[in-house]
Amino acid sequence: MPNFIVNKNAQATGEHEVHNLDNNCKYLPDENNQIELGNHLTCQSAVYSARAYFIHVDGCFYCASECHTK
Repeated sequence: MPNFIVNKNAQATGEHEVHNLDNNCKYLPDENNQIELGNHLTCQSAVYSARAYFIHVDGCFYCASECHTK
């Protein structure tokens, strides 16, 4: 199961991005700006989990594209 994090810093459009650590993403936030979400079968599950921290959550275009909406 892939391991996910969410960025503590919002994008310019207001969303906090969920990243898949197992996809070698080039756009991961610094470690001190990450919240661990753990392992999830899908990015949709990781996005749901990230909503415990932030209201506006989106998947990273590069490593969680199935959940990228903006």
